[in-house]
Parts: sequence; structure tokens; C-alpha cells
Amino acid sequence: MTAKLLQSIDLSRMIPEKETRVILKPNLVVPATADSGATTHPEIVVAIIEYLQAHGLSNLLIAESAWVGASTEEGFEANGYHAISGTYRVPLLDVKHDAYQSVKSQGITMEISATVLEPSFLISLPVLKGHCQTRMTCALKNMKGCLSDRSKRMFHSLGLMKPIAALNAVRHADLVIADGICGDLDFEEGGNPVKTGRMFAARDSVLCDAFGASLLGFSPEDIPYIGLAEEYGVGSADLSRLDLVELNKPAKEILARPSGAVVPLARHTCPKDACSACYGNLIHALKRMDEDGRSLPDGICIGQGYRSVTDPYKTGIGSCTHGLGKSLPGCPPTAKAMVDFLS
Repeated sequence: MTAKLLQSIDLSRMIPEKETRVILKPNLVVPATADSGATTHPEIVVAIIEYLQAHGLSNLLIAESAWVGASTEEGFEANGYHAISGTYRVPLLDVKHDAYQSVKSQGITMEISATVLEPSFLISLPVLKGHCQTRMTCALKNMKGCLSDRSKRMFHSLGLMKPIAALNAVRHADLVIADGICGDLDFEEGGNPVKTGRMFAARDSVLCDAFGASLLGFSPEDIPYIGLAEEYGVGSADLSRLDLVELNKPAKEILARPSGAVVPLARHTCPKDACSACYGNLIHALKRMDEDGRSLPDGICIGQGYRSVTDPYKTGIGSCTHGLGKSLPGCPPTAKAMVDFLS
């Protein structure tokens, strides 16, 4: 999946100078494996390294910093990064031990990794997932791993929203490849993964997060740092400007067994051969409705098993349920569209 994505965006043409340092910035916020919904799948990192090296780019670096109180080294170990580093001769940088530059942006002074601020091509590899304070995290918030722990604490004391946008006004990703394969439903540290089997790439971190928000059932306005980053000139949050190129349609898959937090939401659904991307969006939509105190309808039909079903009394999600009395088109519809439809 990653190789097809890299070929489609023609990554090698984005980096014309072979000696350019390319920094890969995954999300290793805690020492948890990717199936928890917390961290970037290491297979994505490997595929990018192999692609870049095959195109003559060898000045590569993997850089990350776990959240305050967690060990980046343990995150590297849990996800096999030492083996990746040894096999492909790509060094690892624990940003906690890097030198920092003090930079002022939008009235906020922060300490940013000196290595990240050096001339380079930065590829951010965030996990699209929920967050208990900012509601979601993706490209813009992933840059927080380039800060000193002292600045991370300060960001939290300031409420995160403006500081995240201000950080990206100083340094944002040159390319985002978002891991939406099984991001957590609510928490940055994982534990409630929702399988969607999805990845997407963007050059604009703001537009990337606006699109990601829609996949989780939010409007960009629900995530204040998106609008602030747009205001600070980082990018555009206007989804009408989104030129979406789909490389493939969702395939029918066996749905992952729901985690504890997902089970009560799943009881409102009636899936039949549902694609994981569509079903995952529905779970996120139900979660958003539940958070807002809206009643959750029962018996929501979803999946390819409904393609030939006609029933005027049933409600369905996705183009496969077009024969039902009420049906939301799309393959798959976004979680935000599902929230509006079901409400």
C-alpha cells in the first residue's frame, strides 16, 4: 500500500538534490506497537526508506521524541526501529537528546530540535487518531515531537491549540503521509483502535488535517489549531480546494474485533461484508454523536451484503445500501457526512 502511494505522488521528484537530508518523523508517542492505534506502522517507514534509497537518496534520518515521561528509546525498541536502522543504515535521533534552538512564533517562545530546523526535506508520518484534549491529532500536532520536553509542558499549559499552530508556522512538514490504518478512537496513547486500512498523503499540513478531521466526524472548526495554522499562513483548511485522487476503492475485509470502547457503539450497527474504511468511519461518527449527547439510532445497515437488498424501512450507510429506505451515498462517506445524515 505504501509503495503504491509513493509511486503515485512521485516522491523522488519532490527531492531533486540527491544529497538533501530527508528526515522521517513517525509518531512514537509511547512505547506501544502500531496495532494499539497509537504509533506509526514501521512497515510504512521501511517502504519509504526502500523507495528513497532505490532512487539514490541515502542521506536519511529517523527523528522522534516520545511524550513527557515516556522513553523514545523504548518506543524505537518496541517497534523494531533499531533493526530498521541497522538493516538500512539509517540513523535514529531521539530528539530528547538533541540540541535545541529557541524560536519565537506568534508570541510564543519554544525550543525546537536544531536538527529539524536545519535545511532538509521533512516527511511527517502521523497517526490519524483521536485525542483527549485536542479531539484529534494528525499532521500539525505530530510536529510537537520536535520540541524539548520543557516546551511540550509549556504547550499544554497554554492549551495546545495556539502553540501547535505557532510551531508549524516555524517548521511544518514538506510532505505528510498519514497512517490511518487503525488509529485510536479517542486517545493519543492508543488502546481503542478502529481499523480502516487507510493511508493518505498531502503537501499541505492544514488541508491534510482538515481532511483527516472529516474522516473522524469533525469539521475543521471543531479543531481550533487547524484554523489558527491557516491564519498563520501554514496552509489552507478549505476542503473545496481538495483535489482528492483515490488510488483504490475499499476492499471487503474481515472486520477487526472491536475493542472495549467500541463494543457499545458497534451494537447500533448491522454490518454485512462491510469494508473496514466505511465501517471505521461509522464507528467514529457514532462516537462523535455520543459525545454530543445525541441519540444513536439502532439497526444501521452497512456493507456490500446490502447491495441487492430493498427495504423501505431500513437505514443504510454507503452506496452499497442504495436500495434501503434511507441511504447515505459514498464509498465510503466521511464520518462527518454520516453524523449529519444520522442526526
